[in-house]
Amino acid sequence: MTSSESQSNRSKSALREGIETLGLSILLAFGIRTFVAEARYIPSGSMLPTLEINDRLIIDKVTYDFSNPHRGDIVVFHPPDALHQKDAFIKRLIGLPGDVVEVKTGKVYINGEPQQESYIAAKPDYQYGPVTVPADSYLVLGDNRNESFDSHYWGFVPKDHVIGRAVFRFWPPNRVGELN
Repeated sequence: MTSSESQSNRSKSALREGIETLGLSILLAFGIRTFVAEARYIPSGSMLPTLEINDRLIIDKVTYDFSNPHRGDIVVFHPPDALHQKDAFIKRLIGLPGDVVEVKTGKVYINGEPQQESYIAAKPDYQYGPVTVPADSYLVLGDNRNESFDSHYWGFVPKDHVIGRAVFRFWPPNRVGELN
């Protein structure tokens, strides 16, 4: 093997290695985004004061494969089919399957018990329910109750529409941290 053949083989090997590395990186990034976690941004004020417009979040897409959502989780979901919208929504999970939910006198009641909601922008100024959350569905409300297009307008979120749980804010830098 001549010196120029050896150099040519090394160049082809380096090029092939670079292409393989790039391909593997793209495959891993796609796999992680599809099955594990993804970034989302907040396009509206429906979750104020908890989430501000243009906050950037990490969404955990794995937890709900092994456990059910909990009341109070901030969930990302595909809107119900009747809304004919493609963009995902983000709201707080309020009602679990079988819960009786009612909004009256500025409070949310679950199974007849008033809820303490320190995270809301203002007390709800509307009446809703009582409604019973169906099996395999959830009732979700925005933290900005009076300015949120949520379950009190369009109903329940089917369990299979839930994408994941918002777990971490990574932007803006002065608000970085976990979401409770």
